Amino acid sequence: MSAFRKYKPFLGFLARFFVAYLVMAGLYQLYLSQYDVTQNQVDPITVAVGDQSARVLQFFGSDAQSVPHPAQPCMKLIYNGKFVARIIEGCNAISVMVLFAAFVIAFSGRLRTMIWFVLVGCFVIYVLNVLRISLLASALYHWPQYESFLHGVVFPFVIYSVVFILWIIWVNRYSYVKNPA
Repeated sequence: MSAFRKYKPFLGFLARFFVAYLVMAGLYQLYLSQYDVTQNQVDPITVAVGDQSARVLQFFGSDAQSVPHPAQPCMKLIYNGKFVARIIEGCNAISVMVLFAAFVIAFSGRLRTMIWFVLVGCFVIYVLNVLRISLLASALYHWPQYESFLHGVVFPFVIYSVVFILWIIWVNRYSYVKNPA
């Protein structure tokens, strides 16, 4: 048995993953190229994430607002009158959604189910990200000394754990690996 035939399923998975990832990441970069960061322009998705994070905080009775940063391409999140966080393009979770979707596509399943799962999964990731930013803003207001730990460890762990759980659900319930066509 040749090595290619032996590893064909794995190589197929890798090919589907990288093609899907490169196509979606390329489309996202094309979208971002419309905005001039040298002019401090912020893409609408990042603006929406900032605004929705502020609204979550307002819903829970806090004084919060999201405003464009005057000197950087980001949104400033103001919590109880204090500038607590910069929301940059990387905070909008699109890159996480691209990674999530590429994995689901690589572990292919029925097209309709796959589209549904990717859309629902991306919605879950988006909502979780807005909640993450809101909680992080509140935590940074109360415990600014833990910024590095909260931003670099706790909140990435939470969001990537949810992505991992979604992947497990996809592979075990919907993909052709578990349910061959």
